[in-house]
Amino acid sequence: MVIDMENINKLWKKVESERTGDHYFTLTHPTGLEIFVYPKKNFSTTFAIFGTRYGSIDNCFKRSDELEASVVPEGIAHFLEHKLFESEEGDTFLKFAATGASANAFTSFESTCYLFSATQNIYPSLEILLDFVQSPYFTEETVKKEQGIIGQEIKMYEDDPGWCSMFNMLKGMYHKHPIKNDIAGTVESISKITPEYLYRCYNTFYNLSNMALVVVGNAECDKVLDICDKLLKRTEPMQVERIYEAEPETVVEPYIEQKMSVALPLFQLGFKESVKGKHIDEKTIAETEIILDAMASDASPLFKRLYDMQLINESSFSYEFFEGEGHAAVMFGGESRDPQKVAEEINKEIKKLKEIGIDKETFEISKRSIYGSNISGLNSSSAIANAMISMKFNGRELYKYIDSLAVITLEDVNRRLREIMMEDKAVLSVILPED
Repeated sequence: MVIDMENINKLWKKVESERTGDHYFTLTHPTGLEIFVYPKKNFSTTFAIFGTRYGSIDNCFKRSDELEASVVPEGIAHFLEHKLFESEEGDTFLKFAATGASANAFTSFESTCYLFSATQNIYPSLEILLDFVQSPYFTEETVKKEQGIIGQEIKMYEDDPGWCSMFNMLKGMYHKHPIKNDIAGTVESISKITPEYLYRCYNTFYNLSNMALVVVGNAECDKVLDICDKLLKRTEPMQVERIYEAEPETVVEPYIEQKMSVALPLFQLGFKESVKGKHIDEKTIAETEIILDAMASDASPLFKRLYDMQLINESSFSYEFFEGEGHAAVMFGGESRDPQKVAEEINKEIKKLKEIGIDKETFEISKRSIYGSNISGLNSSSAIANAMISMKFNGRELYKYIDSLAVITLEDVNRRLREIMMEDKAVLSVILPED
C-alpha cells in the first residue's frame, strides 16, 4: 500500500533526530489525546501503549471543575488497572488471545499503562486496547472480589525482601511525600475502595487530555488515526492539580533494619535529593547516569574493590537514579555479608570523587557506554514505546535526551557530582537473616 505522506504531513507533526536518523509522528487528537506513531517498518513486532498520567502518588488532587480538593484511599490507581480488564462482556485477555497479541498493564508511582505486543492483527488489537480502557465497569460484587485478590498480592510483596528493602529505604527518606507508600496500597486502604471511588478517579484521570497513545513498529499513521477517530470517546477537557505536602530536605532516619527469611543480608543505600520543580530535565538525568556508570559500573574501581573484599556479588549489585514529581534519589543495592561496610566504602568513593573529580578518560568511556545503550534501545519497539510514554508524562522528549547525552562535558558531570549524594541525606535499609 502506498502511504499518503502529503496527507500525513498535514495532520501530523514529524519529529526527526539528525543524530540517529530516526523519526516519529505526533498529533493531538480532537478528543485531547496525544498520539505518537514511531514507524519501524522492518520490525517484526509492533508495541502499543495506552497510558494515563495517574499513579499511586496521586491520592490528593483538585479538579479544575471543582472548588475543593479530594483525598482518596491509597492503591486506587493500581486497583483500577486490575478492574479495567474486566467488562460485562468478559475477560479482555481472551480478546487479545484471539488476535494473537500479548497484553499486559502496569501501575507505577506516576502512571498507569495498558499495552500489547503483536506480530500480526495490529489494528484489531489496537481497537481492543482503546475500547477496554475506555469502558469501565465496576460493581459492589466485583470490587469486593478484587479486594481479596489484591489483598493477597499486597501480602506477597510484604514477604519479598527486595521490595521491603526498597520501601523501608523510602520510608526512612521521605517524611511526607507519598512515594514512600506501596503502589498497591495496604490491605486496610483497599478495603475502603468502592465503585464510587473508582468511577471518580477514573473520570478524573482517564480524561483523554491526561492520556497518551504510543504505537511503535510496523504501523501506519493514517490507520492508527482512523481507529482513534472511530473509538475515542469525547470528554470535557479537565486540568488536575496534584497536591503534596511540603517535603523537608532532611531524611526521617538514616538506618532501617528488618529481619526476614534470607540467606544473605540485602541492602538499599539511597541519597535523597531536593527537587526544584516538578521533574528533572533531560540534561541533568544524563549527567547523573554518566556519574553512576563512572562510579559503580562493573569496570569501576569501586566495584572491583567491593568485589575483591567479597562485600558484593556480581549478579546482585545495582545502582540507579530514581526520580519523579517532587522526589529524587541515587540508589545502590544488592546482597552483602556486611551492608554497613559497603555503605562506608560507597561514601568513601563519593567523597574522593568529589575532591578530585571524575577523570577525562573515565568520563569519555562512561559517556559512550550510556549513549551507546540508548542508541541500541532504538532497535527495540518495547524500549522505544516505554521510554516515549514515560518521557511524555514527565515533560521530557526522547531525542532531546539523546542529544543531551551527546553534548555533555566533563565539567557538567563534575559540577553535578558536587551537588548530589550528600552523606547527611543518606538512608541505609538492610534486610537481615532471621535468627
